Amino acid sequence: MKLHHIGIVVPKISDSFPEITKYIKFDKTTVPTLIASQKVNVCFLKLGEIRLELIEPLGDDSPITNFAQKGGGFHHLCFEVPNIKKQIDEFVKNGARVIVEPVTGFEERLIAFVLLNTPHTKANLIELVEPRRI
Repeated sequence: MKLHHIGIVVPKISDSFPEITKYIKFDKTTVPTLIASQKVNVCFLKLGEIRLELIEPLGDDSPITNFAQKGGGFHHLCFEVPNIKKQIDEFVKNGARVIVEPVTGFEERLIAFVLLNTPHTKANLIELVEPRRI
């Protein structure tokens, strides 16, 4: 398991992108991309081995709309794993709850979201992603 990215919810990527890139010069950025299964647009910003994912809700029925309306902020950590099903089974065995079953996400990769049972740690929403298939 390795860290893939840090997800940050923003009300609008078009407003947030210029703000953050004014301060940090990223090596690579992507254009906003629709992730229909999650009802969001995402944009990746890469600096060295670190990636930030800006996440913008698409409409009132997006799962992150309320969070974005409150200003957004840190949302999740994403880890790349060789086998999502195996990792989910291990997390669930340890008390985690599946929030989003495996679906096609960014870069046409298989993703899933789990909520860890960590009452004293707010960084408990985890996205899992499988490596790109060639």
